[in-house]
Amino acid sequence: MDVKKIALIIAGGKGARMHQDIPKQFLTVNEKPVIIYTLEAFEKHPEIDAIAVVCISGWEQVLWAYAKQYSIKKLQYVVPGGETGQESIRNGLFELEKHFGKDDIVLIHDAIRPMVSAEIISDCIRVTLENGNAVVVIPCAEAMMQTEDGYSSVGSYPRDRLKRTQTPQAFHLGDICNVHREALEKGITNSVASCTLMIEMGRQVYFSMGSEKNIKLTTVDDIDIFKALLAAKRSSWLKD
Repeated sequence: MDVKKIALIIAGGKGARMHQDIPKQFLTVNEKPVIIYTLEAFEKHPEIDAIAVVCISGWEQVLWAYAKQYSIKKLQYVVPGGETGQESIRNGLFELEKHFGKDDIVLIHDAIRPMVSAEIISDCIRVTLENGNAVVVIPCAEAMMQTEDGYSSVGSYPRDRLKRTQTPQAFHLGDICNVHREALEKGITNSVASCTLMIEMGRQVYFSMGSEKNIKLTTVDDIDIFKALLAAKRSSWLKD
């Protein structure tokens, strides 16, 4: 059976923590929009068959124009974002459900994680084919402190029992759509991520390989780190 692999890029957020005039996924770094770095990673990956983007309202035509300018030929669908991250993801999934089969694999990825590597994408697909889903994670290297008031701590949590999640997070399309429908029925509308929604709905999730370089651009400091990583040119996907 030919299982399609679709990248669903979530670009529906306003990026308030970046304190910029335009959404952070459309900020330009080294004369290229952040979202294009992300799209290029999936465009270049041989296992990805199609790309869909959940886009913040008012920026759809800008996205199509950038896709044409940078030859993002796998982009097939641009879907409106929602009021929450969960709603944005659901909008994208329900659109993909109209065009792909329930056994096809969807890789849900943050538009503002532009350093995702080919190795991360490949391992995410591998684990999904083996186990039914895959959440990209990295080890928790720091000491983890528990707090009640946000200012002090009298306890810690063993870090070997923790993983830090990233994206992509991949699922068979039929499975993740069913989870979103169940969540709507139960009134769960603002889960933090696809992996947390799966857990809340009683599902088991499986881990695939992440990287410290697969950073999420949330603050201006993250942009500085991104520029440094680009200058290092160590990631294989940066090579033509």
